[in-house]
Amino acid sequence: MMGLISCYNELTVQTSSCSSYKNVSSCVSPNLVPSIQTAATNLYKTTLSTGNHHLITVTWCRNTTTQGLQINSGDDPSTAFRLNTNSRLFRKKKGSKAFEINNSKFEVFYDLSSAHYAAGAEPIEGYYVLIMVDSELGLFLGDMAEEAAVKKVKTYKQIANFSLLSRREHFYGNTLYATKARFSDAGSCHDILIRCTGEDNGEKHPSLSVCIDKRVMIRVKRLQWNFRGNQTIFVDGLSVDLMWDVHDWFFNTGSGSGSGSGHAVFMFRPRNGLDSRLWLEEKVAKKDEKKEFSLLVYATKS
Repeated sequence: MMGLISCYNELTVQTSSCSSYKNVSSCVSPNLVPSIQTAATNLYKTTLSTGNHHLITVTWCRNTTTQGLQINSGDDPSTAFRLNTNSRLFRKKKGSKAFEINNSKFEVFYDLSSAHYAAGAEPIEGYYVLIMVDSELGLFLGDMAEEAAVKKVKTYKQIANFSLLSRREHFYGNTLYATKARFSDAGSCHDILIRCTGEDNGEKHPSLSVCIDKRVMIRVKRLQWNFRGNQTIFVDGLSVDLMWDVHDWFFNTGSGSGSGSGHAVFMFRPRNGLDSRLWLEEKVAKKDEKKEFSLLVYATKS
């Protein structure tokens, strides 16, 4: 999302807020199937009772050969834990693994044997992933009850405070992308649809629509000329920065074909009252004192 610029012509972008927009049933055709989510990466911050905090990255992936998850911690680029449930050599969907990173002891307990994935890379029910950090339950994911999680890891310490700092999703397929997001701890979980219309039909001027809960929040006309931009939308009383960069859809020449085979990037990030500029992805992880959530969608056309 580096170098995002505003739209060349403000008249090509229409915006609205949750309190004023109209319900638009034509936001997406019922016969159009959204693109496939191939990966979802969540960055969590966990704070132990000692005051020490850790950044834990959990990546769920799914493609023709791989389905599973990876876990990293901190700035260590190596993958501390990797599980591929599609592997012929390793099909163990339940177990545990211990490792050490930067003098901290980690232990992962997992059970994906009954996980239900629907159409995405991340399971939606029937699973759990528990991560112990220095003998303290630092993070637990899935639909296991809190009491059962504590009993499972046999710990008597309090559960560490953890929060989701950012989420990055990768999609592959057509130009319709569906996901969900909660922009604040007190807010609701919202359905998000991103759609580029016109290009598949050979229209001269493709457009971009972003819908939240089936209601159009922005519509960008002449997308080929407004391939980068940003707007502020209002959701749950919050100002949310929405940024898009679809340059590579139209002008990517890395493969020599010039057919736009690269990916587009969309970013959603609530802005607090002190923010005076748009925040970039790499600053989310560095600003540990900030809890604002960010969502990035990487969209690749087939």
